[in-house]
Amino acid sequence: MNNLKSFLEYLQLEKNYSKHTVTAYGNDLLFFQEFLKNNFDQELLENVNYSMIRSWIVSMVDAGVSNSSINRKISSLKAFYKFLLKTKQIETSPLLKHKSLKTPKKLQIPFSENELDMVLNNLKFPEGYEGIRDKLIIDLFYTTGVRRIELINLKMQNVDLQNATLKVLGKRNKERILPIVPILANQIKVYLSERAKLEVVTDSDYFFLLLKGVKLNDSFVYRLINYYFSHVSEKVKKSPHILRHTFATHLLNNGADLNSVKELLGHASLASTQVYTHSSLSELKKIYGQAHPRNKK
Repeated sequence: MNNLKSFLEYLQLEKNYSKHTVTAYGNDLLFFQEFLKNNFDQELLENVNYSMIRSWIVSMVDAGVSNSSINRKISSLKAFYKFLLKTKQIETSPLLKHKSLKTPKKLQIPFSENELDMVLNNLKFPEGYEGIRDKLIIDLFYTTGVRRIELINLKMQNVDLQNATLKVLGKRNKERILPIVPILANQIKVYLSERAKLEVVTDSDYFFLLLKGVKLNDSFVYRLINYYFSHVSEKVKKSPHILRHTFATHLLNNGADLNSVKELLGHASLASTQVYTHSSLSELKKIYGQAHPRNKK
């Protein structure tokens, strides 16, 4: 148990993982520990072999746990054993030769430019503070590509209208500066004017607030995006991440450089950004088909 506690502290203090991520790792390891206790009468994670882990995987498959969820749990185990190797408490990881379970690639379908135009220019938002805030949230997602948690944790001090920039805190506590387009800057000014009229403000440091003056939460932001886009889109998934996906896809469709999009999204490597290229490739194929003389014959 001491090793588990040390591992979680290592993730939080040295790897700068979010509290949510650290909790998820801890839950995965406790889940595995419970399995060991019930099936092998053993609680020490340090003494397991791969056959035990394999039994755990089989039990999860039998219980109907998805391959992607199983892979995530095994990833937590891998990180734990990597930590034990680093601290010289084991000589070999029991997961050394493990191969992840196959998972189907999910195609993320971005919103079209027409759908964004319908939401931002044709939908009627509620009067007053909430309507102004909701529209700004949607436009900020679309024009900056921020993650949901980055928007929720955006601070007042990190919105710089004079220089037309936002400073957001991304994964691993990595900061990045994002440009604010003029139309967004104007909306921010209107929003701040309405925000100043709130009668009670508890979380004053945070930029976006609920009407009762506290910071936003994950489920509120998800419901907000799903609600407004349900009026204009029949896509199955309507979420903040799809708006981030839309931001990247529309930039690439209009000729943006992949490296620039990578920096705007806050990705550590190009490999993460390249998942957005399939949509831009479809657009290029369409343009190619319409424009190339050989395709018209």
